Amino acid sequence: MAKAKSAFVCTECGADYSKWQGQCSNCREWNTLSEVRLGGARPGAAATSGGGSRGGYAGALSREVVDLSGVDLTEVPRFSTTFEEFDRVLGGGLVPGSAVLLGGHPGAGKSTLLLQTACRLAQSKRVLYVTGEESLSQVAMRAHRLQLPTQGLKMLAETSIETLLAVSERERPEVLIIDSIQTMHLEDIGSAPGGVAQVRESAAALTRFAKQSNTVLMLVGHVTKDGSLAGPKVLEHMIDASLLLEGDSDSRFRTLRGQKNRFGAINELGVFAMVELGLKEVKNPSAIFLSRSEELASGSLVMVVWEGTRPILVEVQALLDESALGNPRRVAVGIDHNRLAMLLAVLHKHGGLFTGDQDVFLNVVGGVKVLETSADLAVLLAVVSSLQNRPLPRELVVFGEVGLSGEIRPVPSGQERIVEAAKHGFTRAIVPRGNAPKKAPAGMQVVAVDKLSEALEAL
Repeated sequence: MAKAKSAFVCTECGADYSKWQGQCSNCREWNTLSEVRLGGARPGAAATSGGGSRGGYAGALSREVVDLSGVDLTEVPRFSTTFEEFDRVLGGGLVPGSAVLLGGHPGAGKSTLLLQTACRLAQSKRVLYVTGEESLSQVAMRAHRLQLPTQGLKMLAETSIETLLAVSERERPEVLIIDSIQTMHLEDIGSAPGGVAQVRESAAALTRFAKQSNTVLMLVGHVTKDGSLAGPKVLEHMIDASLLLEGDSDSRFRTLRGQKNRFGAINELGVFAMVELGLKEVKNPSAIFLSRSEELASGSLVMVVWEGTRPILVEVQALLDESALGNPRRVAVGIDHNRLAMLLAVLHKHGGLFTGDQDVFLNVVGGVKVLETSADLAVLLAVVSSLQNRPLPRELVVFGEVGLSGEIRPVPSGQERIVEAAKHGFTRAIVPRGNAPKKAPAGMQVVAVDKLSEALEAL
């Protein structure tokens, strides 16, 4: 018999080597290489060699060379998850043969969201829910507590990939849900479940099955302390969509954001509220995030951010206090703290306001993470309001990017942002001159500015 081949895989970054060495050359960690046997009949081997899982869905794979102009442009078939916000982040719904990875902190609601989705989909499609972390009775108790329709949903408590694939071949589900990928294991791999080798090979075997059977594969993934998905980065190359469910334990709101999507945009945002009967989608997030206090307070201002295909109004709060330390603190929640430091430098250089002796605290209300630069001007004006202890008008809305020379740059979809603000009753807006509309919405006064100094004068 031929001798079984083996490789050595780093448990930290997923890099593989032909022989053992003390330090991983990729991530520079010591004693992280573990041996993996490479059996010829190992499930998922074909999926990992040559990038076989990068073909989108099963019907898109082709062994023939064709001219790009002759490729069929038929719309990829989709079906709804029964959640409009979930469909929005996925780009319109689930694609047969696709692999979706859903990550999030413990308690964020990953299992709850997928159980709700599975129970609803099971009324019209064949769904198999595989649980590796909970018993069947625990899942049944949660479904009963959430008052979900349980008729028709197939359940399996299993952690062996070989057994799981055998059951899936027999049941032929249209949707296969794995909770979670970190608990699954292959017998041919010697490392423990949750390790880099096990996670990679297990995901490859499941993805290969999904492509061949045209099954929607949905995987639950854990996250690390810094909020990134646990396990190797190679998972991101195997799957078609990577979603992250975020939300603080003390907040009832959850945000679902796409980090990768081969079938849609990656900047879409879905908003859910955790209620007694599980996760409920929030179809008008602006109305939720604008629940402000009736009393005027300095440092509070509303800005318009663009998430995917829609504008969302959120409140930004700033608090400045005289620092008792030699190195004042800069704390930002919901926005990049490095960008905050840069904006404070611009405020001093081009606005004439010094904050070097102040502790600066910034918070985006509602747990929203602002990833675009349109929040720059609103952040600076909120800082100025707190610094001078002068409240800003409640009917004021602001957006715009601030450059290092103090110029106010236009941002995409400026017209739509102004219209959205007018719908929610705002009557005054400070915007970049490049975003100023030819005709402002009825009842809305738009102040267009080119420089930071002009924006400060407009206040």
